[in-house]
Amino acid sequence: MTTELSSRLSAAPVVPLIGENDPDVAVHTAEALAAGGLSVIEVVMRSDDAQKGMEAIIAKTEGLIVGAGTVLTLDQAKSVLDSGAQFIVSPGLVDEIAEYCLAQDVPIFPGTMTAGEVQRAYAMGLRDVKFFPASLAGGVPMLKALGSVFREMRFMPTGGISAANLSEYLALDHVLACGGSWLTPKGATEGGDYAAITKLASEAVAIAKG
Repeated sequence: MTTELSSRLSAAPVVPLIGENDPDVAVHTAEALAAGGLSVIEVVMRSDDAQKGMEAIIAKTEGLIVGAGTVLTLDQAKSVLDSGAQFIVSPGLVDEIAEYCLAQDVPIFPGTMTAGEVQRAYAMGLRDVKFFPASLAGGVPMLKALGSVFREMRFMPTGGISAANLSEYLALDHVLACGGSWLTPKGATEGGDYAAITKLASEAVAIAKG
């Protein structure tokens, strides 16, 4: 899975975030993103029924790599993995979650925003981490500084990423991909305007390729 995930992100280094209580909306949103060229999806566990949405996407779509985001505890990590999550994303670095995923050979992107957190992740054996919240943690200049020190590390900046600044982040060699919710605006998901989501995904892919 790690090889396939890396391959997908190399082709389209953008990870859209889905956070829906309605499983049907979650499925349609994922399909719209896939139609726009984005096949790696992060479903954020920020509501009571988010996991049901993730399960529905896994059950009703094909060809997607679906992960769980905003994973806060080890029990939650185990639960979403039992539900079929193929990678884990956390807002911060929690040793027991990272160690469990490493032992299970599950890709994990723990959140980091300081040199100390990145060094701790490096010492644990991780080489890919989330940089969060990217815009508040120093943005592109901070990533340049971290990348110059931690040369083997790759970062997934998330938080404050948009079509307007996506190319600036992706221009950095040590940025693996960018995550963001701008691809799934509430107005489009709540209004059923999935064509708008597909358009946003296509635009992100075009920016990434450019």
